[in-house]
Amino acid sequence: MKVSARLAGISPSLTLEVTSKAKALKKAGVDIVSFAAGEPDFDTPLHIRNAAKAAIDSGKTRYTPAKGMAELIEAVREKFRRDNGLEYSPASIVISCGAKHSLFNAFQAICSPGDEVIIPAPYWVTYPEQVRLAGAEPVYLETEESRGYGIDREKLESLVTERTRAILVSSPCNPTGAAYGRDDLEFIAELACRRDLSLISDEIYEKLVFDGFEAISPASLGEEVKERTIVVNGVSKTYAMTGWRIGYLAAPENAAKAISSFQSHSTSNPATPSQYAALAALTGDQGCVEEMRRAFQERRDLMVERLNRIAGITCTVPRGTFYVFPNIAGLGKPSLELASELLDQARIAVVPGAAFGADTNIRMSFADSAENLNQGLDRLEEYVKTL
Repeated sequence: MKVSARLAGISPSLTLEVTSKAKALKKAGVDIVSFAAGEPDFDTPLHIRNAAKAAIDSGKTRYTPAKGMAELIEAVREKFRRDNGLEYSPASIVISCGAKHSLFNAFQAICSPGDEVIIPAPYWVTYPEQVRLAGAEPVYLETEESRGYGIDREKLESLVTERTRAILVSSPCNPTGAAYGRDDLEFIAELACRRDLSLISDEIYEKLVFDGFEAISPASLGEEVKERTIVVNGVSKTYAMTGWRIGYLAAPENAAKAISSFQSHSTSNPATPSQYAALAALTGDQGCVEEMRRAFQERRDLMVERLNRIAGITCTVPRGTFYVFPNIAGLGKPSLELASELLDQARIAVVPGAAFGADTNIRMSFADSAENLNQGLDRLEEYVKTL
């Protein structure tokens, strides 16, 4: 069958591919330690699971409005008030099937053929593909590891052309764990307003930050930039709810209306029991979030300390997420080759940095127990000694 040109050039997600291969090897009885996971290793908190069970048992399994049920929309509005100091009308909120779905909808809503979207690199593998699926072209803003992957303001401004439609903001960022401070975000906001650009702000890791850092939404920096920003978030990372597939976005009402209409012809509403679970997550006790955050910070410290002791590897300290992005240039192997050898010879799974636009790095998740992390790092250390 002939595949459309639109899809023929799209690459599958290498992160999901590596994770799937590692799981298949484990299932086949191979002793694999996986650093590839893009999800928390914790169970969804009990009160959230119970809310979904109660919804099912009480018959709350039918369609909701395509943009999500009113109760969850109100909970999202309250979340933005409480956590971000943002006020949105119900018409500005759309609930979708995960933050990835919300991002896809956002790009579809604002991009037209010939447009360009500026994406800081290293970048999450899905951003460029979603931009292309919307008919636009990704333009990469290269960031430097030596500067903590921060924004080079002159370089960013130089990339803006008449074709630039939007800037993608990802803070904290997958894969590097970098996060932007207020000064950088204020510059991006001012640039967007001055050059008539939109912002798409991916804030899915906003609660998984360390050392007292506070993630800031660029939409909170003023009414003008708020009216140019689509804020994307979800419950997957914060509440260990990856499989429930609930994300949400806040946007100017005209954009949200277009996204809602688009979603009504694609997925319709997100799964109803999952919406009730997300409602419990957003309105219930938030202590579970802090417990996970503290555990991730301890694991981050473990990973960074041990990686920096291995000859040929250096690792910056991420401000957030549950990933480290060590530089492996000193090992003399490109990331795809190294990742393949690590899986075959050391029985550890990592994601090659080439997938994120950084072939001198690999991404390693610390969403696992300290015992497993240490075991995998032992294997990495032994492998490096053979080089």
